[in-house]
Amino acid sequence: MPRPRRKFSEEFKAETVELIRSSGRPIAQVAKELDLTETAVRDWVKRAEVEAGQRPGLSTDEREELKALRKENRLLKMERDLLKKAAAFFAREDETR
Repeated sequence: MPRPRRKFSEEFKAETVELIRSSGRPIAQVAKELDLTETAVRDWVKRAEVEAGQRPGLSTDEREELKALRKENRLLKMERDLLKKAAAFFAREDETR
């Protein structure tokens, strides 16, 4: 039976990562002791390493900025395409006069 999805605060995640770092125990052991999935805890550790600059990847701020830029880019492309169609429509209309 699948385990129900749980949400954890950023503070809890940070404390778990710090426990792993300070104790020197394996992630699997700490995860089991805290009744967490090993995969989730590994992700928390990786994310903490990225945020600290110890591992390559995008920080949380960079991810948010990238998300916003992609959204803006989609909007600008839609506007550009609409303007192209409007320009073509009016160019055809001028030719028929």
